[in-house]
Amino acid sequence: MCVLLLSTKNKSMIINEGKFLRFCKEGTWEYVERSNCSGAVIILSKTKDNKVLFVEQFRPPVKKNVIELPAGLIGDEKDPSESCLLAAKRELIEETGYEAKEIEYLFGGPISAGLSNEMLYFVYAHDLTKVSGGGGVEGENIIVHEIEVSEVDQFLKEQVKMGKLIDPKLYLFLAHLR
Repeated sequence: MCVLLLSTKNKSMIINEGKFLRFCKEGTWEYVERSNCSGAVIILSKTKDNKVLFVEQFRPPVKKNVIELPAGLIGDEKDPSESCLLAAKRELIEETGYEAKEIEYLFGGPISAGLSNEMLYFVYAHDLTKVSGGGGVEGENIIVHEIEVSEVDQFLKEQVKMGKLIDPKLYLFLAHLR
C-alpha cells in the first residue's frame, strides 16, 4: 500500500485512486497498486484425459481477445485473507467449470516490478472434475478451451492467425508441463 513516508527524501504518495487501482509516485518513479486484493494467482490445469485448460476473453487495455491460463485476484471476494490456493480453487471453477482435487503451489513473485506492486502466484491444479459450465462471473464473458496437450502448439498458432493475443505466461506453464 502507498503511504506517505516521514523522510523528505523518499516520499510515496497517491496521485490518483479509482475503485480498484491507485496511481502512486515515489520520487520520480510512478507506479500502480491494486487496492482490492492481495495479489493474483495463475493456474496451470490438465484434465484427466490430457487436455490443458485455456480461457479466452476480451481485454479492453489491448482491445483484443487474449488466450490465457485461468487466473484471478486473491482476496477480492468476501475474504481479504484468502490464500492463493483457495483463490485458485474458486477461480478455476468460476472460469472453467472444473474443480481440482489437488492444487500445488509452484512459485510466485512480482508480475511487473517496474510498473506495479502486484504479486503473482503460480499453481498447478490436477485431478479435475467438471462441475459446471464455467465462463466466469457476472460481467465476464469467458470462453473455455480444452486442448489436447499434443495439439497446443497448433491451437496457439491458429489463434494468433485469427488476430488473438497469447499471454506469454502461458508459455512458461507449457514448459513446466512438458
